[in-house]
Amino acid sequence: ALWLAAAVEVHTAREVVAVNGTNQRLKCTFSSSSPVSPQLSVSWNFQPEDLSAHEPVFYYLKEPYEPPSGRFKARVTWDGNIERNDVSIIIWNLQPSDNGTFTCQVANWPDVYGTIGEVRLRVVQKVNFSEIHFLAVAIGSASVLMIIVVTAVIVCRQRRRKARDRRLEAADTER
Repeated sequence: ALWLAAAVEVHTAREVVAVNGTNQRLKCTFSSSSPVSPQLSVSWNFQPEDLSAHEPVFYYLKEPYEPPSGRFKARVTWDGNIERNDVSIIIWNLQPSDNGTFTCQVANWPDVYGTIGEVRLRVVQKVNFSEIHFLAVAIGSASVLMIIVVTAVIVCRQRRRKARDRRLEAADTER
C-alpha cells in the first residue's frame, strides 16, 4: 500500500535588503495538510555570512519565546498569526553584523517534516546626502534636457509649417 507523505511547506522571501539601524519584518508563512495543532512549533535560526556557528533567534511553542542571550536578545519580536499560518518575526535595529541567512522551520504535528524557509538578509548603509544630491541633479538635468529637446522640435515644426504656408500664399498670389 502507498502512504501519502504529509509535510509542512514553508514560504519565505529569498532575499531581503534593509537599511542599517532600521527594523525589518522577516515574513514566513506555512501550509500543512493537517489542521494547526496546539503543539505547533516554530524555530528561527541565523547563519552569519562568515559561516560561524548557527545562532538561535526565536522559538514559538504555544507562545513566543524571545532569546535569553545572544546578538538578538531584546531585538526580535513575534509578528506572526498562527491562525493565518503566519510565523513572521521583526528584527529591530539592524546592523551590518546581521548580514546572513535566517531559517524558519515549522513543525505542525503530525506534519513534523518539511521544507525549511531561508531568507538572506543584507543590511546596507544609509545613502548619504552627496549620493542623493548627485542622483537628484542627474534626474533634474535629464528632465531639463528632455524639455529643451521637445520644445526645439515643436518650434522647428511650427517654423516649417509657417514657411510652407507662406510659399503656398506666394504661389496663389502669383496665379
